[in-house]
Amino acid sequence: MLEFLGEIDIAAAVEIAPYLDRVTTHPDARIVIDLRSVEFFDCSGLRLLYRARSRVLDHGGQLHLVCTHPLTLRVLRITGLSRLLPPHPTPDAALGQPEATSGTL
Repeated sequence: MLEFLGEIDIAAAVEIAPYLDRVTTHPDARIVIDLRSVEFFDCSGLRLLYRARSRVLDHGGQLHLVCTHPLTLRVLRITGLSRLLPPHPTPDAALGQPEATSGTL
């Protein structure tokens, strides 16, 4: 799971892109990108997500998105990226697993 924090703008995208490119080329990767701690998200972030999705799919993997921030969800919805990469409220939901309960570790 990759957790993005703070602002995802052009400056952050330049730093994140090389790392994201490395992890998205692993065959059959199952990657979760968690945007819950992102406070600002612009078109640079959209490009990162779209590129990551394409690269993961090209290598037979899966990319899942976790996002609950209303403004980021709005950007994803308005641009149509939410249709290609549906956002989930939690990592467990993104992976299709039942939510963890308080009794589990």
